[in-house]
Amino acid sequence: MKRPARAVLASRPPVATLVAACMLAVMAGCAHVDVRTADSSVADVPAAWSVSAAASDAVGAPADPSLARWWLRFDDPVLAGLVADALRANTTVATAAAALRQSRALRDSAAAGLLPTLTGSASAQRSSVDSTQPGVGRVGTNTFQAGLDAQWELDLFGGKRSALDASEATVRASAASLADAQVSVAAEVALEYIALRGAQARLVIAGDNLATQQETLQITAWRNQAGLVTSLELEQARAAAEQTAALVPTLQASVDQARHALAVLAGQPPAALAVRLGGVAPVPLPGDALALRLPADTLRQRADVRAAEHQVGAAQARVHQAEAARLPSLSIGGSLGLSALTLGALTDGASVVGSLLGSVSLPVFDGGAGRAQVDAQQAALEQAQSAYRAAVLQALKDVEDALVALRGDRLRLAHLANAADAAANAALLARQRYGSGLVDFQTVLETQRTQLGTQDDLASVRADVSSDHVRLYKALGGGWEPETNISRASTP
Repeated sequence: MKRPARAVLASRPPVATLVAACMLAVMAGCAHVDVRTADSSVADVPAAWSVSAAASDAVGAPADPSLARWWLRFDDPVLAGLVADALRANTTVATAAAALRQSRALRDSAAAGLLPTLTGSASAQRSSVDSTQPGVGRVGTNTFQAGLDAQWELDLFGGKRSALDASEATVRASAASLADAQVSVAAEVALEYIALRGAQARLVIAGDNLATQQETLQITAWRNQAGLVTSLELEQARAAAEQTAALVPTLQASVDQARHALAVLAGQPPAALAVRLGGVAPVPLPGDALALRLPADTLRQRADVRAAEHQVGAAQARVHQAEAARLPSLSIGGSLGLSALTLGALTDGASVVGSLLGSVSLPVFDGGAGRAQVDAQQAALEQAQSAYRAAVLQALKDVEDALVALRGDRLRLAHLANAADAAANAALLARQRYGSGLVDFQTVLETQRTQLGTQDDLASVRADVSSDHVRLYKALGGGWEPETNISRASTP
């Protein structure tokens, strides 16, 4: 082993050296600085939601132990199966899972830096020299060596411990990012599924209205042949039917595109779910009530907020690591080796060589690089704190927006349901009276347009209400379990 030029400790008695090493190790432990995590005090967190009273009417009162699997509230086995498939095979989730495994491996590497390293070596050498004795020629000599080298850099000022803390915080941030990916994918699947069912409902409505308008067109054609109406009414009836028929391809395309999106979210080719989602089903709505979480509880539950919080902890640890790099470091090393002229003699009669060495290093002049590293890590900490505050504010906004949208869409749904009933009755009465010659054709056309518009709007708002629930569940931090996604690492 290469002998350091500074502070050689080999002359110390073994017991004194051991005592000194233990004292230095205790000093290293005392020098460690705990990493504080961020808290929601970086933003003004309200005590309650601004629309909590309206939300209680819209969402429901008591009942909500957990939102970890909120998609089961829709009581739709197809939706539940699609979410399960996506969480298992989605590429975004797989990428986040790989990032978590990488961060855990880097954490383990940082933890190993706190322990001594032990290296084994073995060598065999043959050398020959000219003999000084006449007639002997060259004489060969074999040399066999085996040894162990140990090295330990004591963590006097907590630099390596801070590096481990940063790695541990990164693991937690990666685990929270994986959870956030799962939350996002589950919500995307639910929203696409609701869009699929909503487009199917609108397609059925368009088909029913088209059939009605075609019947009206046939009646108008008969009346035109009888001379009861002019060609103007006949062309108006034909135009109305063709306009409704033009909606069908657009809605069918929406249905197919939603199927494609669901297949890709589930990690499959776009056309893989054509058979599975070929049937028409109603738009799912959650059946049970939801008790709103308090804002502070929501922030603790949100995976993206927790990821940003752990990033702040990692940045704090890196600041401590950069500060410790500017302080002295102490390394202790030793070697133990065997040397013999034959391979068999290594275990019997070999020469034993051992040494214990120590070295101290102290940055004297680095042109300000160390100070610059501390400043850089401090700036990174400020960026992480700003990102955390932004995540908190975004989380609060997501919930408030979801509550407002849900309240408004539920009110719209109630009014449109009444309007659709009235429009259907009006269209039926107009067709009956038109057949009897009691009203003109303009009345029939107007009532049919109103019926189609209100029914289409009603189907769209039903899908919007269901989507609002999905966005609210996501905004409240539903879709993951914190206890099962973030695991603590054992540190030496």
